[in-house]
Amino acid sequence: MTEPKVLIAPVPTKKPKPKLGHRARSERREAIALVGPALLPILIFSVIPLLSGVALGFTNATLARNAEISFIGIDNFVNLMGNTRFWGSFGLGLVWAGGVAILTLISAMGLALLLNSNLRFKGVTRVLALIPWAMPPVVIAIVWRMIYNPNSGPLNAVLESVGIPGTNWLGDFNTALPAVIVVGVWAGMPQTTVLLLAGMQSISPELHEAAAVDGAGAIRRFWHVTLPGLRPVILAITTLDFIWQFNSFGLVYVLTEGGPGGRTMIPPLFTYLEAFRNREIGMASAMGDVLVVAIMAILSIYLVNQFRQSRKATR
Repeated sequence: MTEPKVLIAPVPTKKPKPKLGHRARSERREAIALVGPALLPILIFSVIPLLSGVALGFTNATLARNAEISFIGIDNFVNLMGNTRFWGSFGLGLVWAGGVAILTLISAMGLALLLNSNLRFKGVTRVLALIPWAMPPVVIAIVWRMIYNPNSGPLNAVLESVGIPGTNWLGDFNTALPAVIVVGVWAGMPQTTVLLLAGMQSISPELHEAAAVDGAGAIRRFWHVTLPGLRPVILAITTLDFIWQFNSFGLVYVLTEGGPGGRTMIPPLFTYLEAFRNREIGMASAMGDVLVVAIMAILSIYLVNQFRQSRKATR
């Protein structure tokens, strides 16, 4: 009786990686040489300061003369956990950024629909709509402080002319934050309008024509044709606008400096005052580290969603 033969599966051998040819290596070196000069300023002016700021959050650095900087571990973060004023400012920053981002989207959507219609003097209207984009935030804040001025501002003058009593818009606890949000919306609306308008013009006119043939009115065409076509643009610009506003500083600082009574004390402004008024650089850097983590978390959610959408599109 013969013994059964044992079949041994061949061991798979790793295929050697194809070596880059001389031309491919030359093209890679040329690509690195072209990208390098563009990455160098980002490394010097963004990455290195960011890493330095993160590192300072683990020290006791101050602005005192001849102060010694020493490593203290996570003490700043432990103290920050019990800082109710900072977390109140953090929550206020979420309200500020979310309110500006949502209201900017709604306002810019209406303006983009208007500019995308058969409007007379369309070119002039588009230029006028972009004026806030060309103005620096400090100039915008100064102009709106004049508008909100309780004694000589045009806003109160118009209200009083129709029998409505004026108010101290930036000095009242109830109106300070809404007034600042209005300025943020006005300043951020142009760039959102441009992106939405570009998205609308990329939608095929044949889709609107087919919907109109089926009897869909303007509102139904907006909900079923325009809005679905703008969904990627809306998600991107709203996420980025939220991050920009959460990081904003100059507009609110010039308008209110965080007042009255901290009602507009957003996190970047709180961090700035901790660093340069209280001279606690280490604690301010720890606050900045928390803000960086929060922003990275929001950005990660957006990027993961974009990755999933791209995978579904390629299937």
